[in-house]
Amino acid sequence: MIRETEGADNMRELTVIENTQPRATGELGGDLFSRWTSYIDASQKTIDTYRKAIKQFFVYLQANGIRKPQREDIIAYRDYLKRDHKPTTVQSYLAAVKLFFQWTEREGLYPNVADRVKGAKLDTEHKKDYLTTKQVGKLLGAIDRSTLKGKRDYALLSLMVTTGLRTISVINANIEDIRAAGDATALFYRGKGHEEKATYVKLAEPVEEAIRDYLSARGDTDGAEPLFCSIAHRNSGERMTTRSVSRIVKESLLEVDLKSDRLTAHSLRHTAATLNLLNGGTVEETKQLLDHSNINTTLIYSHALDRARNNSENRIARAIFG
Repeated sequence: MIRETEGADNMRELTVIENTQPRATGELGGDLFSRWTSYIDASQKTIDTYRKAIKQFFVYLQANGIRKPQREDIIAYRDYLKRDHKPTTVQSYLAAVKLFFQWTEREGLYPNVADRVKGAKLDTEHKKDYLTTKQVGKLLGAIDRSTLKGKRDYALLSLMVTTGLRTISVINANIEDIRAAGDATALFYRGKGHEEKATYVKLAEPVEEAIRDYLSARGDTDGAEPLFCSIAHRNSGERMTTRSVSRIVKESLLEVDLKSDRLTAHSLRHTAATLNLLNGGTVEETKQLLDHSNINTTLIYSHALDRARNNSENRIARAIFG
């Protein structure tokens, strides 16, 4: 547990207490942590992430004998994280620390020693590759659709590659979430940061047919049932997990010799965005498709395609070699 106490010079100290239960109101994990998480007003998933990050930070302080952290200690912690963690992880851990000290200063508990500490520099390029149109055709064409598993996997991959849905949205979808939207059939889902399933993606006719074929073979009619279910003996009929979806995508990619660490389930989301832009979709339409909150995120795709379309090398080669 983590506790703030008065030091000898009346400056508060931050202390790690091992193997104890929350007792005093100053212990992080007890009242102090509850007050902090109430201040940031985050989802449970985010709170769990912050809990892990703050624990890591205080373990670092304890290991280095730091009881009254200063700004230079926060910078040293950031540099320590950089040694073994990706920039995105460093940013995530540091964000929790910065929020924590913003709150401690606001509450009069401890000065904000993390103010204006810079995080890790993030590469704006995507870490995952996308599939070409031919590769998508090869991927889907290799699935044996005569079995229940094949029908499910084909419907699953077709949905993901045409809509760009996040894996979490796919596994949380229920049968009843397939509804009409204007003159189209759509799948409604809970957008990032939203409480209700009010955002939707349209189901192209081949995708809707694949999903209907899978549901017909499965035999489920209850709308509250998961749209995609596990077929494993130990948990048959239960909602799939993000890990199982990732495994299905990876195994399907390997089946058609698409072997790369940069090709994962998230690559299908990149594929949807890229193919939409390549085939006449605007940046704004792609932003709406992917449910991005900031158009700058979508512009990463556009900028990458600008470079891909740039044939400067060939023009220079033709000038030199004829």
